Amino acid sequence: MYLTQDRAPILEALERMKRARLVPFDVPGHKRGRGNLDLRDFLGEKCLDVDVNSMKMLDNLCHPVSVIRDAEALAAEAFHAAHAFFMVGGTTSSVQAMILSAVKRGDKIIMPRNVHRSAINALILCGAIPVYVNPQMDATLGISLGMRVEDIRAAIEKHPDAKAVLVNNPTYYGICSNLPAIVELAHAHGMLVLADEAHGTHFYFSDDLPIAAMDAGADMASISMHKSGGSLTQSSMLLIGPNVHAGYVHQIINITQTTSASYLLMVSLDISRRNLALHGRETFGEVIRLVEYAREEINAIGDYYAYSRELINGDDIYDFDVTKLSIFTRPVGLAGIEVYDLLRDEYDIQTEFGDIANILAYVSVGDRQKDIERLVAALAEIRRNYRKDSSKMLKAEYIDPEVVCGPQEAFYGEKESLPMEETKGRVCSEFIMCYPPGIPILAPGERITEEILAYIRYAKKKGCQMTGPEDMSIKRLNVMKEYS
Repeated sequence: MYLTQDRAPILEALERMKRARLVPFDVPGHKRGRGNLDLRDFLGEKCLDVDVNSMKMLDNLCHPVSVIRDAEALAAEAFHAAHAFFMVGGTTSSVQAMILSAVKRGDKIIMPRNVHRSAINALILCGAIPVYVNPQMDATLGISLGMRVEDIRAAIEKHPDAKAVLVNNPTYYGICSNLPAIVELAHAHGMLVLADEAHGTHFYFSDDLPIAAMDAGADMASISMHKSGGSLTQSSMLLIGPNVHAGYVHQIINITQTTSASYLLMVSLDISRRNLALHGRETFGEVIRLVEYAREEINAIGDYYAYSRELINGDDIYDFDVTKLSIFTRPVGLAGIEVYDLLRDEYDIQTEFGDIANILAYVSVGDRQKDIERLVAALAEIRRNYRKDSSKMLKAEYIDPEVVCGPQEAFYGEKESLPMEETKGRVCSEFIMCYPPGIPILAPGERITEEILAYIRYAKKKGCQMTGPEDMSIKRLNVMKEYS
């Protein structure tokens, strides 16, 4: 039976289950909230009523044959894919399943170095070797740009045995690469194209935004429905094209994904897909309008620079996601993380992240005009009250890593812990990064340099949230013994 996009199979199944008034002699043990009244009072009875386990009428995510299968089929249609998998481990699990499906131990994968940590974690798991295409940097903004087609061509010529190319589409800041040209180039050399589309869910529902990965011919794409699509945190989807074997990908997913999938997450994917399919174009048209208005107002304050399509150069900035409200703060004399902290601590405004020179205010389906007005007013007041001389600020620059060995070898190899200041010249065996955005400053297998250590010291001083090392105080780093 053909289902239309106004249907929500998982939602409908949960509603049928509630009408049946089942007596639960299964897990979870809170028994629709009766066994944990504090939790029920906090989350609500309606929520806990549908926090249930897999059963015949609700299907099973590990082996979907009914309502989950139907919901995934509707998602595939809405996102122009051959198949869609519901993921309940966040887009981290989606990215990892995508990479684990494409490469195995010893295989090479071409990717930008400014990938999310989940991509490098996947290489630790499977033993594949990264071939980094180091991104260019915008010298003023201090942000990594997209992948140049010519750089990918050079990497393919040098490593013709690579199995896949991974592309960020878009980056956290809204930068897009020339995805159609990359797909054509990679496919001509028998390589798969994987898109980390965590921040591009909305691309599928507007003609005024960059091309979506599935429309560009990518073989797989990971999308964070919970970021711009409106679903619950930790819910995601993995999309695949017609040339990828869905059964094999499903096996890979089941290696790491839970056997107790949350129906709260799955129904949120189902409902959000329906909303986007029916109203996405109208919704994201309004988001674009709001962000364009915010950009105009912020740029009128002075010093701040909310950038947009004027950056496009047809190369490493092939396109720009105009829903991304990325704001350059350095001319105010404040690092992005300092503005981020001020907005939260003094104005009760929580932005997505701040780095050394920028903040990102994530505007999506639930934002309102008055929220934009409040953000603009707060930024104006911060400039008036906290503006400083910017001449002594560290300029953010891309640090070209020296990759000594693969991430798996480094992570699992013999290691020792040293004070961070004594690690210069050694090979790192763990991650260190600012989170968000979760792009490693150092990844396993990379040489530690004075330049990198200086960047880490500066980021810590400015208040960036540093994560990754085994030492939670971020005072020590694990390094490889073999490369001492």
